[in-house]
Amino acid sequence: MGQTLTEKILDDHLVEGELEPGEEIGIEVDQVLTQDTTGTLVWLQFEALDLDGVQTEVAAQYCDHQTYQFDFKNTDDHRFLRSAAGTFGAYFSRPGNGICHNVHKENFAAPGKTMLGSDSHTPTPGGLGELAIGAGGLDVAVAMGGGAYYIDMPEVVNVRLEGELPAWATAKDVILELLRRLSVKGGVGKIFEYTGPGVETLSVPERTTITNMGTELGATSSIFPTDERTREYLERVGRPEDYEKVEPDEDAEYHDEITVDLSEIEPLIAEPSMPDNVVPVREVAGVDVDQVIIGSCTNGAFEDILPAAKMLEGREIDKKTEMIVAPGSKQASEMLARQGWTAEMMAAGVNFSEATCGACIGNGHVPASDSVSLRTFNRNFEGRSGIENDSVYLCSPEVAAAAALAGEIVDPRDLTKEVDGLEDPGFELADEYVGVSGSDLITPDEAVDDELIKGPNISDVPLKDPLPADLAGEVLLKMPGNITTDHISPANADVLMYRSNIPKLSEFTLTRVDKTFPERAKESDGGVLLAGENYGQGSSREHAALCPMYLGIDAVLAQSFARIHKANLFNFGIVPLTVDAETYEQIDQGDEVEVVDDVAEAVRSGKAEFTIRVNGDWEAPAHLDASKREREILADGGKLTHVKQKHDAGEGAAPADD
Repeated sequence: MGQTLTEKILDDHLVEGELEPGEEIGIEVDQVLTQDTTGTLVWLQFEALDLDGVQTEVAAQYCDHQTYQFDFKNTDDHRFLRSAAGTFGAYFSRPGNGICHNVHKENFAAPGKTMLGSDSHTPTPGGLGELAIGAGGLDVAVAMGGGAYYIDMPEVVNVRLEGELPAWATAKDVILELLRRLSVKGGVGKIFEYTGPGVETLSVPERTTITNMGTELGATSSIFPTDERTREYLERVGRPEDYEKVEPDEDAEYHDEITVDLSEIEPLIAEPSMPDNVVPVREVAGVDVDQVIIGSCTNGAFEDILPAAKMLEGREIDKKTEMIVAPGSKQASEMLARQGWTAEMMAAGVNFSEATCGACIGNGHVPASDSVSLRTFNRNFEGRSGIENDSVYLCSPEVAAAAALAGEIVDPRDLTKEVDGLEDPGFELADEYVGVSGSDLITPDEAVDDELIKGPNISDVPLKDPLPADLAGEVLLKMPGNITTDHISPANADVLMYRSNIPKLSEFTLTRVDKTFPERAKESDGGVLLAGENYGQGSSREHAALCPMYLGIDAVLAQSFARIHKANLFNFGIVPLTVDAETYEQIDQGDEVEVVDDVAEAVRSGKAEFTIRVNGDWEAPAHLDASKREREILADGGKLTHVKQKHDAGEGAAPADD
């Protein structure tokens, strides 16, 4: 039996385990990336592990979330990150150089490589045949030090693409179609591998739009094979030597297959407030639009913005609509400027943002009250834009530009009947890519720092005690399904500056669900959280586990967990137990929950089914799905303590993890 592309890459990097779905495997990591809201903890943990320097082929630190530096705390973080990159041997991308996924794609992503990143949209380079996975920062720190990354082997799903996209349909519509079919939980425990004759009709930037937003499916990763389109892209960005032919065997077997006929794709849009709330644009046509933003790591490449620029050429946007372009990288900005498109869009009424994640996380360009915002981003979780009860739609750049021209949601196919000369702009690669990133990407050899520089807002990483025998506490908060890491640890302007200061950041924990939670948690002598399905979906930020741990949370009971967040709970010593729907319904906030078993002994011994007692009155089963390695980490109080103990005991190098 032949291998899938995913299996081939994993097999080449396998250091432990077998490639059987559900079995834990350990893989060697070639590249790592981190960004400024997760990177401070990555480097503080790297320092705490007593590691001397980066061991991966490439390690890159990007500054993309806090580029406006509206507070000295942001600037101090960037200075610390530059010093960490210089001290330990990583590339440093200066603030304003662009979003990590875009800049990494331009400079480092390569076929056949593995990558781990402390950002959930790390799978973006899958469009170049690189197997990239998002993870918590502590996992990234260990991998960067040369340790293996451990994960349950995902199921590999074949997404067979047939046909070719018609006029006005885009790669964004392809991934929206998959979200419409499968939902935000449809990819959990899976890697989506794209095959079929339709693949060759898509350029690399189109493919990376799909792999980037595959994260919204809950997928572990997404990947395309390489071909002449891949070679063409790498040649144009000046890295022809990185090309390698990677593809599945002809007789590869997949766990499942999904067929998408590209010729049947039409302009789609995700309504508020979930990426899978997808309908054809024509179904919501006529909704007034107050704000349009084109950009982000999903649709911020030069090739994404160019079609919108062509649509706006010689025209003006509607007077009641504000339009912003937020390029994914400074390279994209310069290319637009050199070709005159920046001036053309400005003349149409467009404002330009720095190349940043800003608006995508509610850090700038926050919508007005009771307004509608159309964005080419990947997420529209309620409140993520920076204002509660927002109304954010997700769409392609073409649909966004059409709305800006019309002042309302409109299918661009219909707008051609109203606007003279408006034609499908198509999708094209640039003839030449200018290397702006070279001036803002500091190589390890060019490092300007050789010791860490910590500002007053940068605190140490808190540690949790080993798991006790007894675990009991009040249900401090009961939450519905699909709670995101944005709910748990917000990323707006008021909060983001404290990402390096866990005691202060913890004061914002779960305040988007219940403003009283942090204070109640502090006053309580420990406690547990209760949640519905898919708890912790969204961003990879480990703060969403670290801050509850700091506030004394010992366990989370949920109907199901998102992959990265569950790993982060293990990493910070919080017990993740699954309960069924009936148990979830019967437990109320304020109830007292006790785990009947000797928790420490049960976790270490491999016990899977636990018994919880509620209010000393009734009992129900709860399950712990964990590998032997995860159980050891949990029992030791978290991964940082676990790894340090092994190192101090002389059981191999510190980063080896096991």
